Amino acid sequence: ICEVMNLSGKVRERLKKDVAEMKLKDPNFRPGLVVLQVGGREDSNLYISMKLKAAAEIGINATHMKLPKTATEEEILHSITEINENSAVHGLLVQLPLDSIHKIDTEKVTNAVAPEKDVDGLTSINAGKLARGDLGDCFIPCTPNGCMELIRQTGVSVAGKRAVVIGRSKIVGAPMHDLLLWSHATVTTCHSKTADLAGEVGKADILVVGIGKAEMVKGEWIKKGAVVIDCGINHIPDETKSSGKRVVGDVHFASAKEQAGFITPVPGGVGPMTVAMLMLNTVLSAKRFLERHEPGKWNISYTKLHLQTPVPSDIAISRSCVPKPIDHLAREVGLLTDEVELYGKTKAKVQLKTIKRLQTQPDGKYVVVTGYAVSTSFCSVVLSHSRSGAAGGGYSQVIPMEEFNLHLTGDIHAITAANNLVAAAIDARMFHESTQSDKALYNRLVPLSGGNRKFSPIQINRLKKLGIEKTDPSTLTEEEITRFARLDIEPSSITWQRVLDTNDRFLRKITVGQSPTEKGHTREAQFDITVASEIMAVLALTSSLEDMRQRLAKMVVATSRSGQPITTEDLGVSGALTVLMKDAIKPNLMQTLEGNPVFVHAGPFANIAHGNSSILADKIALKLVGPEGFVVTEAGFGADIGMEKFFNIKCRYSGLRPHVVVLVATVRALKMHGGGPTVTAGMPLPKEYIEENLELLEKGCSNMRKQIENAQHFGVPVVVAVNAFKTDTEAELDLICSIAKAAGAFDAVRCSHWAEGGAGAVALGQAVQRASVAPSNFKFLYDLELPIADKIRIIAQTIYGADDIELLPEAQHKVELYTKQGFSSLPICMAKTHLSLSHEADKKGVPTGYILPIRDIRASVGAGFLYPLVGTMPTIPGLPTRPCFYDIDLDPETEQVNGLF
Repeated sequence: ICEVMNLSGKVRERLKKDVAEMKLKDPNFRPGLVVLQVGGREDSNLYISMKLKAAAEIGINATHMKLPKTATEEEILHSITEINENSAVHGLLVQLPLDSIHKIDTEKVTNAVAPEKDVDGLTSINAGKLARGDLGDCFIPCTPNGCMELIRQTGVSVAGKRAVVIGRSKIVGAPMHDLLLWSHATVTTCHSKTADLAGEVGKADILVVGIGKAEMVKGEWIKKGAVVIDCGINHIPDETKSSGKRVVGDVHFASAKEQAGFITPVPGGVGPMTVAMLMLNTVLSAKRFLERHEPGKWNISYTKLHLQTPVPSDIAISRSCVPKPIDHLAREVGLLTDEVELYGKTKAKVQLKTIKRLQTQPDGKYVVVTGYAVSTSFCSVVLSHSRSGAAGGGYSQVIPMEEFNLHLTGDIHAITAANNLVAAAIDARMFHESTQSDKALYNRLVPLSGGNRKFSPIQINRLKKLGIEKTDPSTLTEEEITRFARLDIEPSSITWQRVLDTNDRFLRKITVGQSPTEKGHTREAQFDITVASEIMAVLALTSSLEDMRQRLAKMVVATSRSGQPITTEDLGVSGALTVLMKDAIKPNLMQTLEGNPVFVHAGPFANIAHGNSSILADKIALKLVGPEGFVVTEAGFGADIGMEKFFNIKCRYSGLRPHVVVLVATVRALKMHGGGPTVTAGMPLPKEYIEENLELLEKGCSNMRKQIENAQHFGVPVVVAVNAFKTDTEAELDLICSIAKAAGAFDAVRCSHWAEGGAGAVALGQAVQRASVAPSNFKFLYDLELPIADKIRIIAQTIYGADDIELLPEAQHKVELYTKQGFSSLPICMAKTHLSLSHEADKKGVPTGYILPIRDIRASVGAGFLYPLVGTMPTIPGLPTRPCFYDIDLDPETEQVNGLF
């Protein structure tokens, strides 16, 4: 008799070690199994409890999903679909029979299980692979697999033996036949119509019985020394048992064991091995899952470019390429089905739980691209394995262009709605406070409901902030009611503006409250462009949904008459803001022309905020690319603005440290810094920019030297990427590269990706790869605990080259106010023109000998920075005489957008 209990125990011990090894590699990972049961048959309950017990012992996270007897086929299939899409589940077993009052197609239900989770091996796909001999690429049904393991343990070689299988069920007989056949036995399958069953059994060296008839096979039928595997479970009357019955197999055990060389008992034979094989298949499925989703192990297909000369328009190039379905791209880069929310065929949102799944995996290399002119996005696209930022151009761009540049997934609309909700809340609160007594105000803020007043959670937060440790509205004193109900906003202190994602110059200064219903409560206000909203900056700098909730709550919108900062939490609106932003926080996945993944997420206005894409997109990307991969992120509006803010603000909050800075330069931009004539939109380029002029170029390279020096202040290797265009000469390109290297750049290479796509930036990619392993010594420019003015001065003198700063009266007042309010330790986010190192846009090259005027300082406390205003700049653009909307229209037949680019 086989020591089957011992054997199944050995299998479990081996699996226990396998699971422990998986957890060593990833402490958060556990193989997951779901047993789906319909109804509540007692025998099914017994089998399920055995499976759950075995799973717990091994370390498998097993769940028993129980549907009622009233469950319909549609409901069962829906449950199976949900489990199929759950990445934490690696095995799904549908317990048969399905005990439902409705007619259920069992075949349809079992085939609904995803083949890669079909640990029972019952789907047609797994059965078909088994029948064809693809044993390494399928799940073998548990009972036959257990039978084979039992046969192997006898030491009897299967190859060349005569094997007889009695029964042809899909669960036991049919797959058992296939397994024995592919193990090189000569197999006969017998069933109810077989003539001379005893004679067939007598020829068997190996006999497997699964016919479901109690003790049908007699001992005298069996060949002497045969291996007998009894898969039957039958109940026969037995008055000696308390239940009045006992379990027997399909083989008469007492007589058979006299003939057989090896025989399995019932119970305790095949049953434990079946459970052990279910566990084996679950662990195997988990291993396959880990192999398929190893970070950085991408099975990605690239789209071939069909280059044209001259280079067509960006929109023509975009439309010439058929993008991969975005769910296909997501799978290629290791994203799971339940981590991706599709927005049509070409864009998707990635859920934040991806970070949790990958949190123990090492990050890839981190590269920040910045520049001297707005040419950074081309470089970012072509360098990327994964990146965030602008759309690029030519043969280096994100597609589809229309999707990217119109509504995308609605993030900007969510920010607009959230921002303007705050603005509405401010004016409404001021209006209601001015027209009501303290008691009336309090009674409306905490209204009667069912005869009782109750504080909302957000009101409890305000009470705690005020130091009032009470939760019963009826217990507040008059003084506490006044403090709670009155924010007492000083109208002139309001810093929160309404926003719109439209270039409407006439909203730069407005008057609100002119309707008679507002009872004369008018005030001057303004609109900003949506990307200038602090909520956009919060989105870009947040690290989680919880962190975003806290940042949105801390946003300061005004100051009270007593000098206290008023936040969105005080207004009671922060929870609603989080709800409006709950989808916007998820990074958007798109692709480049050549089929590389791109995260497009957040766009904080670089003049006001920090001008960088989201921390969350970068963090997910760094996990997905794996330790050998590269993530390219973009810092907008020049190295003196975007890059400085990337290091001093974004890197502080993300905890990430870049390996390489890529500074993007063009001949034309540097010639402008050398004193070249002004370029006017819509007018032909002056000849200085299209003819060789080494003297002008060399003079302009002073700006490049300064920007290389600026990057070196942070201790990170610098690679200069020179975007080459057809009017640039070899001598000009060589001059830039030689000056860059002499200035301390790790390397300087020319690129032609605008015209050639990825092939035009191979040298750049290689240079970045070499630089990423070069020694570096990352450091911040200033200590956060320094006084506000000192931090501003360090940036002005070190990055801009100013002699000193001048705090104008309003700025000086804000320094004192924010220091008093406890905001002085926030990093600094300079609001300055990107057209010059100085505050004057027309001062090109490297201006010196000037004082940087700071006219005002504002606080983005939720985002986490103070922003000094240097000079003047509009925070909402205006339309030109001939806006591009003259050219934009929709083809009603094809629904194609025309005239965008």
